[in-house]
Amino acid sequence: MSKQEYPLSKNLKKLRKKRGLSQDRLAKLADLANNTIIKIEQGENINPMLDTLKKIAKALEVGLDGIKKYDHS
Repeated sequence: MSKQEYPLSKNLKKLRKKRGLSQDRLAKLADLANNTIIKIEQGENINPMLDTLKKIAKALEVGLDGIKKYDHS
């Protein structure tokens, strides 16, 4: 499995794009470093901290399950 094929990486990118957000804008909305979003989307960070996931989910207006299970191709 390549780095970008991890479900979290793929789902986060799809949700972000669906909402019309850049990585930088999502990072600002979630009060995280832009590099954090980049690393998760690229599969370099496949196990982010729960607090990080909560911030991202809130910024995307979804629950935690929404980030993990979203796969509307």
